[in-house]
Amino acid sequence: MSTTELNVPDIGDVAEVAVIEIMVAVGDTIRKEQSLITVESDKASMEIPADKPGVVKALLVKLGDKVTKGSAILQLEASEEGAAEEAKPAESKAGSVDKASTATTNTPAQPSNESSSGSSGKSATGGQAGAAPAPASFSGAADGEYDVLVLGAGPGGYSAAFRAADLGLKVVLVERYATLGGVCLNVGCIPSKALLHTAAVLEEAKSLSSHGISFGEPKIDLDAVRAYKDGVVSKLTGGLAGMARARKVTVVTGVGQFVDPHHVSVNDDKGQSQTIKFGSAIIAAGSQSVKLPFLPDDSRVVDSTGALLLSSIPKKMLIVGGGIIGLEMGTVYSALGSRLDVVEMQSGLMQGADRDLVKVWDKMNAKRFDNIMLDTKTVGAEARDDGIWVSFEGKNAPKEAQRYDLVLQAVGRVPNGKKIAADKAGVSVTERGFIEVDKQMRTNVAHIYAIGDIVGQPMLAHKAVHEGHVAAEVIAGQKSFFDARVIPSVAYTDPEVAWVGLTEDEAKSQDIAVERGVFPWAASGRAIANGRDEGFTKLLFDATTHRVLGGAIVGTHAGDLIGEVALAIEMGADAVDIGKTIHPHPTLGESIGMAAEVAEGSCTDLPPARRSRK
Repeated sequence: MSTTELNVPDIGDVAEVAVIEIMVAVGDTIRKEQSLITVESDKASMEIPADKPGVVKALLVKLGDKVTKGSAILQLEASEEGAAEEAKPAESKAGSVDKASTATTNTPAQPSNESSSGSSGKSATGGQAGAAPAPASFSGAADGEYDVLVLGAGPGGYSAAFRAADLGLKVVLVERYATLGGVCLNVGCIPSKALLHTAAVLEEAKSLSSHGISFGEPKIDLDAVRAYKDGVVSKLTGGLAGMARARKVTVVTGVGQFVDPHHVSVNDDKGQSQTIKFGSAIIAAGSQSVKLPFLPDDSRVVDSTGALLLSSIPKKMLIVGGGIIGLEMGTVYSALGSRLDVVEMQSGLMQGADRDLVKVWDKMNAKRFDNIMLDTKTVGAEARDDGIWVSFEGKNAPKEAQRYDLVLQAVGRVPNGKKIAADKAGVSVTERGFIEVDKQMRTNVAHIYAIGDIVGQPMLAHKAVHEGHVAAEVIAGQKSFFDARVIPSVAYTDPEVAWVGLTEDEAKSQDIAVERGVFPWAASGRAIANGRDEGFTKLLFDATTHRVLGGAIVGTHAGDLIGEVALAIEMGADAVDIGKTIHPHPTLGESIGMAAEVAEGSCTDLPPARRSRK
């Protein structure tokens, strides 16, 4: 039998990911779409499946290895049974291409690697779904009938529901939480930002002694801190409920699952059930935190949701995973008095951002950490009366197990595609729980759409909102597409780190010639006045066309500033367009215009550039 290599497929806008789990062994007989390894990116963990069946002859990766598209995973020996199994899907795929070529706006566009990421033309799901499942059939009576059912009321879901209602459709919104907003508003983006604001004010007050204003030692009332956070959440979720009523969107609370292509069953926490019939559906079921199997089931081991409860202020806290979510929560706990350790399998924190940005963050945050264990993995943990004892392996691992009062596991999120009985609707779901869609957010079933985390990277609320609008508009008969060029990313740490479009690391790895304009905040009047001039603004321009391809900012309020760079990329602006746009002075925002001037050689707020001698 022939031997072949199985490689890492296109994994979207991620330069490099780490192998955190190997799910097969030499000698195993594997089927097509069976998971081989689990890899970890900045905000999510994903399983890489086999694209053909056979017998594993050799493993070519090990735990902790960094891989990218095309990296070899294993050697596979094809079997006669495997060859026969491969032939059938090949014929099926040929048939589906035929149908796609004659599709109209009333038929589902065939999901493809290009369509699932929107901004980059790369697959964000890390693999394709297998053959579409045969749908079930429901013959019972429905408790309600609607034009559109939206499953999940996070930012993408409620935005889709509200947009569909605004376009004259009868809409029902199904949500498992008692309040609208999903993970983001209830136990994610919003409560974490409320606590980060509290932490920032607390630390800024301490820094005012250098301005001639001193305060006493802060007294932390943890109940009041939690109440403030909960009040922020209540204000926003209450506002959403009011907007749903104003639009006549019906809200049903409970866990929804498909029973056939036109019905969803909703079960609430009281054991009551109802069945809803729909003409079209939008799946916005989101994702959940990855649970590491070797960590004990203990109240002192939490995910981001548990960390947001602020049950106590631990003296010693471990963050497992050096991505954005863990570092944001670490900022909060550090400001409240905790000492931090962080363990990360890769060679740097905050993967995805250029290293020059992270270097500024590193310098500002070194004081928070006792240990930053890079190139190191967590291999075991034990719950004892005096704490959680954690063992490590790797380049910077301590020799002995370490004791922690709180352990935060923040190694990414996994989609909920396998929790909604999508197969009963005939919707294809990948091995890892993603649902592939086209640029109109259609799944393989013509009248069912999917948006947000469940359709792939990046798992960001602002992406989901725009996808939700597209799905609603298509259902209403409009010619709408998700064709964003770029999607910004922000770490709401202190300082904030934000980037959008092409990064400098990506330009180097892809051999893209760029011109670089960097404006240091040490030359910004506003940054100096604020006492926070550690940051900088960076823009990357195409070396030939001079159009902006990407940008990044590190510093206070970087997340508030990056939107201008995203707009410039979407509009195809060049350095002159940005530099000649008059920005108000003195502001942090004018650093964007000045970075463009640096690229053009016209910036008068920095020393003159050296001229090369002829």
